[in-house]
Amino acid sequence: MIGASQSLGDFLREWRQRRHLSQLDLALDADISQRHLSFIESGRASPSRDMLLRLTERLAVPLRERNPILVAAGFAPIYLQRSLDEPALAVARQTVDLILKGHEPHPALAVDRHWTLVAANGAVELLLTAVRDPELLKPPVNVLRLSLHPSGLAPDIVNFGQWRHHLLDRLQQQIAASGDPVLRALRHELQDLPHPEAQVAGGSSPIGDKADFAVPLQLRTKVGVLSFLSTTTVFGSPVDITLSELAIESFFPADPPTAERLKCLMAMKASR
Repeated sequence: MIGASQSLGDFLREWRQRRHLSQLDLALDADISQRHLSFIESGRASPSRDMLLRLTERLAVPLRERNPILVAAGFAPIYLQRSLDEPALAVARQTVDLILKGHEPHPALAVDRHWTLVAANGAVELLLTAVRDPELLKPPVNVLRLSLHPSGLAPDIVNFGQWRHHLLDRLQQQIAASGDPVLRALRHELQDLPHPEAQVAGGSSPIGDKADFAVPLQLRTKVGVLSFLSTTTVFGSPVDITLSELAIESFFPADPPTAERLKCLMAMKASR
């Protein structure tokens, strides 16, 4: 994350270098001349707001980071950040709840940019009953910490080594894309967590040990091992910072036994 005291040219240069783009690459992509872009970065020219928005779009700058860039250029910030519980985002919240509920009996949850739990469906709640330390479930709940902590779900993840590597690699990709210091600190924390003593080494994947298209999550539960594949859903073309940083993680059964065991778990919950 770049300091707010940076000049406009510093902001653009930093994001351009983060995306591994030359001035020519960015200029061609944004349909301006390399000379003009050079002048903007050096402070010899001032872009219009439309041009600046086009540049930040081409650089895939997160909405949260576009406001300081606009301010550095002398424009007012245009991207709002509101709580998902505010009336203005009621439709968005209803949509999230509908997606989560509609995914049952399979687990699904919504997280923010720092992997803080925003909402979850009933299937997720069932899986969290195995968490050893209740402190990990006190808001704000970080789902990555919950997954990899030895007092969280880690002892019940059959393929813990594989899943841990997947999560840390995914987190590193987010850090490279955003430069977020909170995510960087989270990754250091997760790397230093001890491995669970109850971990079962290895763990075969229901889709094969050499599956290249997805990493499964294999979780030991009271009804047997559940094997999941996951997908991520984000809001398309959001103009609100909160929505732009919201992601829905949906887990699908990777084999028929898992599908049946999930139905069994949900039926047990409904009968209580």
